[in-house]
Amino acid sequence: MTSYKMNMLKTLWATVRQGKIELLESAELPEGTRVLVTLLPDDEAEFWLQASQTSLDGIWDNAEDDVYAQLLQK
Repeated sequence: MTSYKMNMLKTLWATVRQGKIELLESAELPEGTRVLVTLLPDDEAEFWLQASQTSLDGIWDNAEDDVYAQLLQK
């Protein structure tokens, strides 16, 4: 049995069936628990690739790393 603290964020997968959100795993959620619903595109893999691309761009296209390119030229 799983219980949740109110200050803890937890991701639960679900689908919509007949206009209702159904969790894909069992979870004990207290009545009145507030949830945030994020709609995923049909092609889930493409969504995660695009979502991670922003982070990768921030890491690879980083002006601070230019110092390493300068060191390699010496």
